[in-house]
Amino acid sequence: MNHPFKKNAKLVLSNGTTFSGYSFGAVGTTLGEIVFNTGMTGYQEVITDPSYFGQILTFTYPEIGNTGINFEDSESDNCVKGLIVRNYSNNNSNWRSQISLNQWLIDNNIIGLYGVDTRALVKILRSNGSMNGLITSENNNLDSCLKLISNAPDMNGLNLSREVSTKNNYFWKETTKTSFDIRKKDIGTKNKLKIVAIDFGIKKSILNRLVSHGCEVLVLPSHSSFEDVLGNNPDGIFFSNGPGDPSTVLDGINLAKSLINYGKIPMFGICLGHQIFGLALGGETYKLPFGHRGLNHPCGMNNNVEITSQNHGFAIDPNSLSNEIVEITHLNLNDKTVAGLKLKNKPIFSVQYHPEASPGPHDSDYLFENFVSLMLERC
Repeated sequence: MNHPFKKNAKLVLSNGTTFSGYSFGAVGTTLGEIVFNTGMTGYQEVITDPSYFGQILTFTYPEIGNTGINFEDSESDNCVKGLIVRNYSNNNSNWRSQISLNQWLIDNNIIGLYGVDTRALVKILRSNGSMNGLITSENNNLDSCLKLISNAPDMNGLNLSREVSTKNNYFWKETTKTSFDIRKKDIGTKNKLKIVAIDFGIKKSILNRLVSHGCEVLVLPSHSSFEDVLGNNPDGIFFSNGPGDPSTVLDGINLAKSLINYGKIPMFGICLGHQIFGLALGGETYKLPFGHRGLNHPCGMNNNVEITSQNHGFAIDPNSLSNEIVEITHLNLNDKTVAGLKLKNKPIFSVQYHPEASPGPHDSDYLFENFVSLMLERC
């Protein structure tokens, strides 16, 4: 294999394990929680998902970079802190490619590492859990690397959503670009349904899907108040995905509590928004050993299964939820963690995964349809 970039780069884990490899992208040192994604496609969407903010991402799929980067598919301006791959392809070839992944990483000041045994790394993370680490293209010795890692914050207790959330309100009007994904039938009203979306780290494709399903979308910051939301007279309220420990997102939890108690407006939450709903309902969350990050997670109940796109490191404790008011609607069928819930007496529901599936399968797109149906019942 040709190695056109700098050697002597390395990954150091908090337990002292070291992997040597080759540097690409930006140069320097970066620290974060080391996690892995099992998807076989869509690396551009994955590395620009704000749910990875503060993390160094390992791809289990070995060949990354072969389709380059285009200027349409990025999910946000927030990116991973670092990137680890088995083989980096500098010979990118795709009709939509505009720059190489290497150049894009340089432009966004993201440090990359390749030529390491990602299978061995993932085995360590699966056995020991996700852990902090660093990748460096500098001549840091092991002791200095471990000292840097020891001073890095743990993901438990980190409110990262406030760092990636929008600072200002804005309307989103773009729709899904591909014709096969456009919603075919009319929603049955001349006026578009108005959604207020609370941004905890929202992805562009999620906003596109809401617009494609006949909605006008106003995006508000994560610290928005009950009055901010209701002052915009929404037909529905959406709580987005995002990074970090859900139990620290107190603004979002308090907002969800107020809106759930109000209970008159349909609400839909995904990923971090799903966890915030669980906390607002009196539940508790906990950190998963190595999280769910990939495009092939089976979820469902009662012989109904959908393959889902996921990216999260925390989950809701099912024993902490009241079964008098909450119904668990989906389980992750790999480990039986809570993957969906709804209120029994109010138009409020959530799922742990990303139903827009960018990238990923489209099994879950019906959830947007369900959300629209709840709103139309009340128009």
